[in-house]
Amino acid sequence: MEALKRIFEQHFHLPVDRAEPLQGQLGGSGRKIVRLTSGKLSAIGILYDVREENLAFLEFSKHFKRHGLPVPEIYAEDLDHGAYLEEDLGSTTLFEFLSSHRKGATIAPESFAAYQKVVAILPRFQVEAGRDLNYRVCYPRGSFDRQSIMWDLNYFKYYFLRLAGIAFSEQALEQDFSRLTKFLLSANRDYFLYRDFQSRNIMLRKVLNEEHPFFVDYQGGRRGALQYDIASLLYDAKADLPPELRQRLLDHYLDSLAGFLDFDRSAFMEHYYPYVCVRIMQALGAYGFRGFYERKEHFLQSVPYALKNLRWLLHNVELPIALPMLMQAFKTMVASDRLQGLSSGVEQTKKLTVRIFSFSFHRGLPQDETGNGGGFIFDGRSLPNPGREERFKSLTGKDAAVIDYLDAQESVHQFLASASSLVESSVSTYASRGFKHLMVSFGCTGGQHRSVYLAEQLAKRLRGRAGVEVIVHHREQQQLN
Repeated sequence: MEALKRIFEQHFHLPVDRAEPLQGQLGGSGRKIVRLTSGKLSAIGILYDVREENLAFLEFSKHFKRHGLPVPEIYAEDLDHGAYLEEDLGSTTLFEFLSSHRKGATIAPESFAAYQKVVAILPRFQVEAGRDLNYRVCYPRGSFDRQSIMWDLNYFKYYFLRLAGIAFSEQALEQDFSRLTKFLLSANRDYFLYRDFQSRNIMLRKVLNEEHPFFVDYQGGRRGALQYDIASLLYDAKADLPPELRQRLLDHYLDSLAGFLDFDRSAFMEHYYPYVCVRIMQALGAYGFRGFYERKEHFLQSVPYALKNLRWLLHNVELPIALPMLMQAFKTMVASDRLQGLSSGVEQTKKLTVRIFSFSFHRGLPQDETGNGGGFIFDGRSLPNPGREERFKSLTGKDAAVIDYLDAQESVHQFLASASSLVESSVSTYASRGFKHLMVSFGCTGGQHRSVYLAEQLAKRLRGRAGVEVIVHHREQQQLN
């Protein structure tokens, strides 16, 4: 941490006021991610002791920047201490944006629009920036070759099939793996393969009231086939994209790709679903290793969503090669009540529900319907009040103009940081002790601007944490509606 603070101070010529470890980092890489701030300035610090992977990320970032791609700017680095400093792209991932605008299975138009922007940019990474990228710095492999594919397939076999108790013939499955690998390698593989192109590695930042995507976590990139990355995004398990939307996004991607490359769509599609299968297997291997083997149960919540994707493939896709043992394993998996129940079982036993309220002090405090009592009540009336300005009177703390106004107030940032620190500490403790409910309330004069803004900002910080469900109630606004 001292290395991060030092390079922050060297770059910005200001001392670090706050170093905030980012919560909800559920990946398995072991990297530590910290938001460093000084006044209104902020940056993201990374601590990781694998020098080769750090070098790959830093060189890729600089290369992509030269191509005008939306990736974080690298501010400073100290590879001897495994530390580097990058641009702060905010806290909203594509996954969080999708989840917060979703109603059941219905995907909001703004979420679909965000996905369209993402898939339109992907060919620029793969083709445009991939032409002159230095593949010698790739880690751990320079290409998605036979060795890489077999690593993924064996990861799936030993950490998912074995640990989930799915029966299979070792020899027959190895023969299927050999046929699948040979077919995958017959695709054109002379492009940049992002490797982990999924919704949690895409940040959304509002520019001129419009969401724009920025891309992170490409340090595992290497040379490979075009099909892998679009499969990773569209079959991202917990994103749970409907099949018809996946097809529309795939068509949009192929239309965008045609602007960079002459290619045969039928040849692309011949290899597409085999790559979908290998990506799903790679993800299931990771869920099995982290969940079954390391006992990190939140990883298992993604398994039923991955099985839903497999079920759709089994019913709707005929692969161009015969893989009888693998298909039989897939069918056993999707028929398993135990695997299907992983998500609900974990959530029912572990989930903490955090209810966040905004309210007006003139109308009294919100009622705790759970009967638990306690929780937090924060008084936001000391903060600058947008309601005193005519231009804000008809707006709420969810509107962009009010958000921009409050974001510009240092006192608001300090208030929110202090409140969030208290709440996040309790959330961690409550979750570890198996508590079911926590109530947090933000009050202001009218329950329209400051309290609504604070409630939404806290909810954004907590969403995506394992075992935590966030519910927001804007009491006065709901009464008006």
